[in-house]
Amino acid sequence: MATMTIRNIDEQLKARLRVRAAMHGRSMEDEVQDILRTALSAEPVQTVSLVEVIRSRIEPLGGIELNLPEREAIRDPLEPGA
Repeated sequence: MATMTIRNIDEQLKARLRVRAAMHGRSMEDEVQDILRTALSAEPVQTVSLVEVIRSRIEPLGGIELNLPEREAIRDPLEPGA
């Protein structure tokens, strides 16, 4: 298992963690592991692509027209030594 150190925790937060751990009858470390496990298991899996998110924000505004330059033909590769 990996080890993680968390620095600069506010004293009030640490005290609340200590109380919460005591209420559940476990160590502060076990309480933090349970909090992380619960928070990360409840995280919804994002199934929307970035394009769909951008489109959902732009469409209500009427969309946007982009003036794209015409594409040119592919140039021939340079000859070695040219």
